This record gives sequence, structure tokens and C-alpha cells, in this order.
Amino acid sequence: MTNTTNTIKHVASPLARQTLQDSDLTRPVAGIRPIRILPWLQVVKIGGRSIMDRGAEAILPIVDELRKLLPEHRLLILTGAGIRARHLYGVGLDLGLPVGSLAPLAASEAGQNGHILASLLAPEGVSYVEHPTIASQLAIHLAAARAVVGSAFPPYHHHEFPNSRIPTHRADTGAFLLADALGAAGLTIVEDVDGIYTADPNGSDSKQAQFLRETSIADLTKLKGTLPFDRALLEVMATARHIERVQVVNGLVPGRLTAALRGEHVGTIIHTGARPV
Repeated sequence: MTNTTNTIKHVASPLARQTLQDSDLTRPVAGIRPIRILPWLQVVKIGGRSIMDRGAEAILPIVDELRKLLPEHRLLILTGAGIRARHLYGVGLDLGLPVGSLAPLAASEAGQNGHILASLLAPEGVSYVEHPTIASQLAIHLAAARAVVGSAFPPYHHHEFPNSRIPTHRADTGAFLLADALGAAGLTIVEDVDGIYTADPNGSDSKQAQFLRETSIADLTKLKGTLPFDRALLEVMATARHIERVQVVNGLVPGRLTAALRGEHVGTIIHTGARPV
């Protein structure tokens, strides 16, 4: 019998003999901070109900401000759904649709708002792109134009977690997940209030509402009052890898968005769970 030499090549890997379900075993490899894919990118989330639903009175000044910001920043502008999504939820729930079917329908409403915003910015070369394009071709689009518009809803759709009859991961959560995954320079959430209050500033207990100029996810988790964003956002902020802070600003006040993107403190700053480098 002749001797044969085993020429099979083996690839050394620290995960080769480990179960990928055990976080303690994978932590030495998976616990390393990922690289920032687009570290020069600023992500701006425009509220659907708070800004887009107000029509030209609110939208046109924001568009004008974004237009003037293009020479300074490269932007990913994400839009939320408005009051139409609530009507959609109502009809869908009456029909007995599961949460995974409601999610893409609401996301389509956010996409309509994105098309409106992109159309107004079209003279500057800005266009609306869908989620697959953002995931794989965002860099080339931003090389051709200073900004791109997309839907802020996360693309969970039929895979939305069934812990609620209404999708819990909506526009604010989606915007943060995308900004953190891209390793963006920052995320600014544009709403119709100056920031976060201890109570609804427009509600019945507005007199007791105190403005929070700076806060953390730990403090907000304990807060019982109304938040200007989805509470699911607090969960994803806790496990952030890149985005260390998010600023919520009032888009109805001219210049607030510009100041925020220039690093000024003009709203409420939320500190996330991301560790400084």
C-alpha cells in the first residue's frame, strides 16, 4: 500500500470549535468593535406626524435648511410615517392582520413621505432609495450626491417580533439601527418639540413638564412620561456599538437642525450604551 499525503487545507478560526449560541465563547471575537463603514455620514430622521403631516408650512423650511447644509455634510435623510399609518393600523387590526403584515404597510407610508422630501430636493441631485440600495449601494449614491433620502422604518416586515399587535420597531428605532450599523458620525432626530420633557408639554399635565437638556437611556427607561420617539429605541440604544449620543431637536424652529449638525447643543442629548473608543 502506498503512502498518501493529506493535502486538505484547514482554515484556522477561533470560532471553529465553538457554538455560535454561547455569547461567553464568542465574546473574544464578536466583542470587538466593528469598523465604521461611513464615518463621515450624518443621519437625520424627519418625523412623519410631527413634521411631514404639517404640510408646506413645516416641510419647506426644513427642505431649505437641508439644502443649505449639503455643502457641509453628506446626509442620509430618513422619514417616518405620519397619521396615515395610525389609520392603517386601525383598519389592519379590524381585519385581523398580524403584526408582521402591518409593519411593511406602515413602512410604505414612511416611504411616501420620503418621496415627497426627495422630490423637493431633486434639484440638488437628491433621490429616494429603497432599503436594499441603502444596504449595498449607499456609498456610491453619496459619491454622486451630497444626500440620499430613505424610509426610517427597519425592514423587519414579516419578521417583526410578535410581542405586540402594533409594530414596536418603527421609524426612530430604524433610523438608529441604520446609523449605528453604518458607523455614522451622528444621528439627529427632528421633531416638533424642543426635546424630551418629564411629561407631555402639550398634554394636560404640561405645567409639570420639565425639560431635560441631557439624559441617558437608563434615566429615560425609568421615566413614565411621554417620549417624542418610540420606546423601543431605548432598547437598541443600550446595545449601540458606534453612536454614543443622539440629539432630539425642534424642526419647527429655523436653524436648530443646522446647529445640531455643527455640534451645538440645541435640544436634548441622549447618551447611549456605546463605549468611547
